[in-house]
Amino acid sequence: MTIKQNRDGSKLTLALEGRLDTTTAPQLEEALKTSLAEISDLVLDFEKLEYISSAGLRVVLAAQKQMQQQGSMVVCHVNEMVMEVFDLTGFADILTIK
Repeated sequence: MTIKQNRDGSKLTLALEGRLDTTTAPQLEEALKTSLAEISDLVLDFEKLEYISSAGLRVVLAAQKQMQQQGSMVVCHVNEMVMEVFDLTGFADILTIK
C-alpha cells in the first residue's frame, strides 16, 4: 500500500492506494501518529483503495476517535467493495463518507 500525504494548513489529506490489511495497517497507523498534531481536518481518500480488512477498520476507527477531539474526519471516494464492508460493519453510520 502507498500513502500520499498532502497538508494544507490544518487540513491533511491521506490518499491510500492498494490494500489496507493486517500487513499494511501499521503503516497507516504510523502515518497518522506522526501527522495528526495540529490537524483539524483529516480527509482519507480511498479512491485507489482496493480492500480493507478488520485491521484497517481498527486504524480508521482510531483516527475517527482522535479527530472527534481535534476537529473532523471525512472518508471520500469509497468504492463499492469498501462501502459494502462499511455497511456490514456499521462504519457507514459512524463515519462521514462523501
